[in-house]
Amino acid sequence: MSFASLRNSPLVALPLRSPNFGIYALGSGVSLVGMWMQRIAVGWLTWQLTQSGLWLGIVAFADFFPVLLIGPIAGAAADRWDRLRVVKVSQAISLLQAAALTALTATGHMTVGLLVALTAFQGVLVAFNQPARLALVPSMVPQEDLAKAVAINSIVFNIARFVGPMLAGPCIVWWGVEAAFLGNALSYVAFLVALQRIRVASNRVEPAKRPSFGKDLREGIRYTATHPGIAALLVLLIATGIGGRPLAELLPGFAADVYRSGAVGLSILAAAIGGGAILGGVWIGHRARAGGLINLALGCVFGGAAATAAAIATDSMWLAVPAVAVFGFCNSVAGISIQTLIQLAADRSMQGRVLGLFGLIFRGAPAIGALAAGLVSAQFGLRWPVFLGALLVVAACAATWLRREQIVASMARGDADGGSGR
Repeated sequence: MSFASLRNSPLVALPLRSPNFGIYALGSGVSLVGMWMQRIAVGWLTWQLTQSGLWLGIVAFADFFPVLLIGPIAGAAADRWDRLRVVKVSQAISLLQAAALTALTATGHMTVGLLVALTAFQGVLVAFNQPARLALVPSMVPQEDLAKAVAINSIVFNIARFVGPMLAGPCIVWWGVEAAFLGNALSYVAFLVALQRIRVASNRVEPAKRPSFGKDLREGIRYTATHPGIAALLVLLIATGIGGRPLAELLPGFAADVYRSGAVGLSILAAAIGGGAILGGVWIGHRARAGGLINLALGCVFGGAAATAAAIATDSMWLAVPAVAVFGFCNSVAGISIQTLIQLAADRSMQGRVLGLFGLIFRGAPAIGALAAGLVSAQFGLRWPVFLGALLVVAACAATWLRREQIVASMARGDADGGSGR
């Protein structure tokens, strides 16, 4: 590919055309690398402290569960408060959380109870931050570029999902778990510097003009629940979160006990998921338009379930690696498709609240899935909960497929269905 064609690629042209978004994506990418280093380190430290699949599920639940309580409130806040300021404050507090993890681990004072508590605290911060982050993107790019911006955000996330674990493995082996936590703390500094350079119009509503917080919250829930297209896609997202994510959350146990590959093997497996997801994001980011996304989402949801079954059917890490890479590709394409459809279908005045509920499901459903998988794994081993989750995903995919005509018809705003969703 020539430099000219690369420059004209939609994935390169958009950040150049929208500098605010380019700065945001770069800073976010650095921060996400640190986040994935910390996530791998937390999983490995949990296994070191407990040797228990149940505790892996509990820690993952602590990370994801707060969004169930905070997600709708955070979504309403994102429609009322300055979104950029919300992101800045939450990132600054996350820096302190990563520093606490580093200090406690380095001094030998870390316990599984403290690890659960600090993970839950970070879950609260992410739950409050996520709707503001998602709703900030449309203010940085033109409406016609929104699908590409969502794809770029996913690519950035999944590049970090690839790079972070690859850095975390050697860090843990050579310098200890605390080095990965320190890397995450430093990454927040880079993102905060980038956020200081972003200039967007504030979405903050003046107190005299806005309804009560409770009314905002109720309106957002009612709008989302009664929109046939958005509601159906969120139900599918619930099923994929509960049934599809346990493979990723139980990966430290699979690396240690099933594939016998240790911390380095865990980093390779996690990076394979991220690598597949990068390819998925790049592929969908080069699509000319958003048409046909409902069929694409459903196909990839089914493909992810099939790849999950293949990954747990082997004892060999090197056979599992391509399977989890396909899992990452399918999850990435399905996630981008669903998020793009929802963002294009949602009314601008409701975006923060709709995306708050999206974030609730995106993080809350995996919390339930991880806890359930941890409980089942304590009795029946690691494979059964992952297999049962894959069956749930297939059932939800089939049910949504039967309703796809109604879903496409209800999502007429913009080019969400592009007239070709059927």
